[in-house]
Amino acid sequence: MKTSLALLVIFLLFAWYLSFSATRLDRLHHRVETSWANLDATLQRRAAIALEIAHLPEIDPATNLILTGAAYGAREAQIFERSDQESGLSGTLNLLKSKSDLPELHPEIFTKLEDVTERVRVAIAIHIEAVAATKALREKLVFRFFRLAGSAPLPIKYAFEDDLL
Repeated sequence: MKTSLALLVIFLLFAWYLSFSATRLDRLHHRVETSWANLDATLQRRAAIALEIAHLPEIDPATNLILTGAAYGAREAQIFERSDQESGLSGTLNLLKSKSDLPELHPEIFTKLEDVTERVRVAIAIHIEAVAATKALREKLVFRFFRLAGSAPLPIKYAFEDDLL
């Protein structure tokens, strides 16, 4: 009787541990989704500012076309091409800032761009940390053996996140 009671208590404790672990993993997956949504919104804001810059009166038509294309490409890219488009927009904006006198002519819009770029860096850092924490937990034996992740896809880090940090 005592052994069966002890086994029942051990089983209940183990079931509680698995339930707690699955809930913890679910919260981490939610954190990854939330951090991605925040990062995506910030990247959309950066693309909108790039469009504002593209329509400044001092921008020549070729630069306007390149910057507008990069901004729309980043805004409307599918998830599998997002890294290339965001990296392209980053490169275009960096080239424009370093090779023109527009930042001196329009400091307010370039200040907004710098603020959003800093927010992008912070959002990327948060997203990368959330992805790393989730992957580390999913790699533990108990999570793999009992399939505590269920059907949740493995979170990923995008290549452009390294470019912008």
